[in-house]
Amino acid sequence: MKGILAMIVLGILSSVLTTGQTASASSDPRLTKEERAEVIRSLKESEKEFLEMVENLTDAQWSYKAALNKWSVGETAEHIMLSEGALFGAVEMALSEKPNPEWETKTAGKTEFLARIMPTRMGRAQAPEAIRPTSKLTREEVISRFKEVRARTLKFIETTDLPMKAHTFDHPFPVFGTLNAYQWLLYIPYHNLRHNKQIAEVKASPGFPK
Repeated sequence: MKGILAMIVLGILSSVLTTGQTASASSDPRLTKEERAEVIRSLKESEKEFLEMVENLTDAQWSYKAALNKWSVGETAEHIMLSEGALFGAVEMALSEKPNPEWETKTAGKTEFLARIMPTRMGRAQAPEAIRPTSKLTREEVISRFKEVRARTLKFIETTDLPMKAHTFDHPFPVFGTLNAYQWLLYIPYHNLRHNKQIAEVKASPGFPK
């Protein structure tokens, strides 16, 4: 699991997170209405953008590669779908741990850090085998499976009342360090948005089929 999550960052980041930020004024580890709303909004918006980009493509457009070492739209879409399962697994791993008594100081400022770093196309990294596209699935299968895993993620955040911020799971990359279950959940739409940009790059390439 840690090997998979290390690569989902999809960028070798040189940024340094300032750890001296003030912890939340509230010691309540449960989500606020605003925090829950932000996850739901990000999940729905990233899904809408993704589906609008891929649902009406031709077979040629779905499989087009701008270069041999570049992913096609279809491969990027498959990676998004596969990665959601791994990232949701990190949420589950965090929640399976006992509450971290230092959760406030250990995770302070990292929600904002993720929002600033993850949706961008900063850096590159090779995806591990478990979340690397195989191109064996049809477009319909990829989209259908994506909708299934996204519906599960949405249902979870809409209904959970767990103290998500108190449960943590360490990220393999030191720049992120300890993240709580809420932050791991935010990772899902931010990762989606990141790769939506990759799909847009493929579609904007000169040789993209019309």
